[in-house]
Amino acid sequence: MALQRVSFRLRQTVALARSIHTSGCGHQQEALAVESEGKPEPFTIFRTQESDPAAQSEKQISQYYTLPHEDLQRVFPHGLPARFQLQVKTFNEGCVMVRRPALEVISYLKRADYSKPALRYVFYGVKGGGKTMSLCHTVHYCARQGWLLVHIPDAQLWVKDCRELLPSSYNESRFDQPLQAIAWLRNFRVTNEKFLSKLQTSHRYVWTKREFTEVGRPLGELVDQGITRVKSSSDVVGAVIKELRLHMGQPEPGIRMAVAVDGVNALWGRSSIRKNNGKPVNVEELTLIHNLRKLVKNDWCGGAIITTLSQTGSPYTPKTFYLPQELLGEEGFDRMDPFVPVTVSNYSEKEFESCYLYYQDRHWLQHSQSRTEEGKKELVFLSDRNPSMIDRLCSSL
Repeated sequence: MALQRVSFRLRQTVALARSIHTSGCGHQQEALAVESEGKPEPFTIFRTQESDPAAQSEKQISQYYTLPHEDLQRVFPHGLPARFQLQVKTFNEGCVMVRRPALEVISYLKRADYSKPALRYVFYGVKGGGKTMSLCHTVHYCARQGWLLVHIPDAQLWVKDCRELLPSSYNESRFDQPLQAIAWLRNFRVTNEKFLSKLQTSHRYVWTKREFTEVGRPLGELVDQGITRVKSSSDVVGAVIKELRLHMGQPEPGIRMAVAVDGVNALWGRSSIRKNNGKPVNVEELTLIHNLRKLVKNDWCGGAIITTLSQTGSPYTPKTFYLPQELLGEEGFDRMDPFVPVTVSNYSEKEFESCYLYYQDRHWLQHSQSRTEEGKKELVFLSDRNPSMIDRLCSSL
């Protein structure tokens, strides 16, 4: 009886196969279409093919999207975390996870009224939770929308480890940081090349007895002055910021500006830079910080101010602090108020699973135990699903 059942099933299978092969091409195409519809797309698990942040929604949360190569070079000549840059070199691609905090701020940017003063958004959360990557995701959205970008990758670097500190030629009570100023101006030029010929100076700037920038000159000429003249580079940064604030909100240029500051609490923290006499330099005495404080004021229209809070930007506060009032301090909180707080937490279960699958796909997990269910549980236990900790743990597996 068993043999008869097998034989009967085989005859049915053969008959079905004959009917498919003997039918016309149209039937074959219909059968293939039905079969392909039943198969999942290769990017539906942990990747999304939607690389435009403006088109991303909650459907793409926890999925990775690929940053186009030209955007990596133009939008992010600086600003991406160092370990992410290593991943870009290792994996030969730059992938960013779509997370709810970035989508939240992007949704606010879509609905904002840009005839009103610029709104301020603050990403905050535990250390290593992904605040900088959420900021970069939002900056990528602004870049794809054609905004002018003023990106300060790590404000705390402007208040510590200064190789060269010079007395300001404009104000004797301040200090210039020419190396940091030149580096920022070069990256600003790369990111905003198309705007530098459209915007023109509205003031006359005198640098030396023989060097000056007249009214009506392209903004690119002002940027080049700071890049080629070390002594005036810090003052040029202040002039560029002044011109941008004046141009924003005017109907003629029709340009929107995104000010992105990573570690904005450093603007009201304590500096580790010391003068020649050994005394510490106050942050308000630094020319770059003085001008950056003006930029994060919401007294201009036509853009948005997007920031993060960083524990490394407040080296003299307890490591457990992460709330805005704790890291900004009383003065910083008063200067930033009002702002829209956006919390960035550790990975959810779904986000961790997506990260784990991505690392497997990139062959980043080489240890045999790391690809088992027990190994995955151990990663969750050791990292508490903290993005930075997961990256560090997986780099050694």
